[in-house]
Amino acid sequence: MTNVYCLNNISSKGTDLLGEDYRLVTEPAEADVVLVRSASMHEMELPDRLLAIARAGAGVNNIPLEKCADQGIVVFNAPGANANAVKELVLAGMLLASRDIIGGVEWDRANKDNPNVAKEAEKAKKQFAGTEISGKTLGIIGLGAIGYKLAKAAEALGMTVIGYDPYLDLDDVHMTKDLDELYAVSDFITIHVPLLPATREMINAEAISRMKDGVIVLNYARDLLVNEADMAQALSAGKVRKYMCDFANPHTLAMENTVVTPHLGASTEESEENCAIMAVEEVTNYIEHGNIINSVTFPRVDKGVPAKAVRLGIFYKKTDALEAIRRVVGEDVTGSMRGDYGYAIADMDEFPESGSLEKVEGVYKIRCIRG
Repeated sequence: MTNVYCLNNISSKGTDLLGEDYRLVTEPAEADVVLVRSASMHEMELPDRLLAIARAGAGVNNIPLEKCADQGIVVFNAPGANANAVKELVLAGMLLASRDIIGGVEWDRANKDNPNVAKEAEKAKKQFAGTEISGKTLGIIGLGAIGYKLAKAAEALGMTVIGYDPYLDLDDVHMTKDLDELYAVSDFITIHVPLLPATREMINAEAISRMKDGVIVLNYARDLLVNEADMAQALSAGKVRKYMCDFANPHTLAMENTVVTPHLGASTEESEENCAIMAVEEVTNYIEHGNIINSVTFPRVDKGVPAKAVRLGIFYKKTDALEAIRRVVGEDVTGSMRGDYGYAIADMDEFPESGSLEKVEGVYKIRCIRG
């Protein structure tokens, strides 16, 4: 029996997929698997029995990845499962930034008791006039699942799209390898990259200085991708017309010409269901077959359904360990490394000699999946 602990509320569309060999538990110490959305796990004591963590979403900055990798705990995420929800919120952000819809709604609400509100609204509406997005240029930094969907949607709305992604080269999106080119021509700039040392505060005073005057910047990815002090100054100076942000904090809420939403990017019923389904499918595939797909701590290794009597999942930290593993268990081994961490699946007719795998230099965890 595999114990599953839900650290957040997880859509039943996902948990209902857990078969009779799984049970939901209420104590994290009993967990073989943890399903999580946004709750932080950095201060959480990880039980020795924990095999996997599945994030029902894309970002994993709430999970101690290195600690998990060192303990052979596979961390999964659900890339692309919430892409449409985020895409739609970005589109809404662009429209809200172009047209002062919020200002107009607030004016109506403030004048709700005025019997002449309809007539006076005709005079007041000019202060909320805006611009259209059709014909404008959208710069997209990061053309993964969200960025690509956004590019296609923006083109359908009559926008010109220019994309930047050093890891992708798409034939059906106009791409540039030069961020300065994107900055120079974009009326809107939206960012969709993970938070890494190289991307932290990449939107800063220097980057903003290379953008068009009156640019609209949208950040529905990670708050720390933008230097908030530099953005506040650019907004005050009028260099940036609007900053649309999905991360509420005292700094963003105090900025002028900023619309802040409370981390609503993936907050749709459909997105939560899609993420839960993907997370559960990844976990059950790993628990039952040892396959790793969409992990952020270990490489993708997929050998399908076991065809032999014994299947082992082998974790290692040494690049030449795979050949040594093959010498012990035979040639039916598939393995790879992700950074400093390796994982291999070995299928055999019978168990290897006792202790032989444990003696392989670099091997630090062995899991019997079937046998």
